[in-house]
Amino acid sequence: MAKLYRVNGRIRLENAVLSAAIRLGIAPRGMRLVAVRGRKTGAMHENPIQPIEVDGKRWLVAPFGKVNWALNARKAGMVRLRRGRSAEFLRVREADAVESAPVLRAYLKGGYTRDYFDVTVNSPLADFEAEANRHPVFLVVGPAG
Repeated sequence: MAKLYRVNGRIRLENAVLSAAIRLGIAPRGMRLVAVRGRKTGAMHENPIQPIEVDGKRWLVAPFGKVNWALNARKAGMVRLRRGRSAEFLRVREADAVESAPVLRAYLKGGYTRDYFDVTVNSPLADFEAEANRHPVFLVVGPAG
């Protein structure tokens, strides 16, 4: 059974440290801050994220489940990705389960956050399709215009 993501003091501290490192451009390679306007407050909220590339396309995975940034991105259809002083404003679209399955597998093969999934890298794609309902995946479709 996969772990349930719950924000506690340790998670808040880890996110704050990682976010600061991303803002300074010294975080692990590829890490970004995803910012999405809140669907209720309208305020921008930032969270650390590891975008991945699969088959030449950029993807954003919500490994901890249907967390606020993913729900906000679903509604807004756009996000800001930032690292250091560099920022990109991007249009995104949520992928369906069939489209998400190979992306989720690639995400797990990258060694990211495996504890929150009920599948392993060797699971069949059908199992990843079932898992896709719990882990939103977004395709970066282009710059926001």
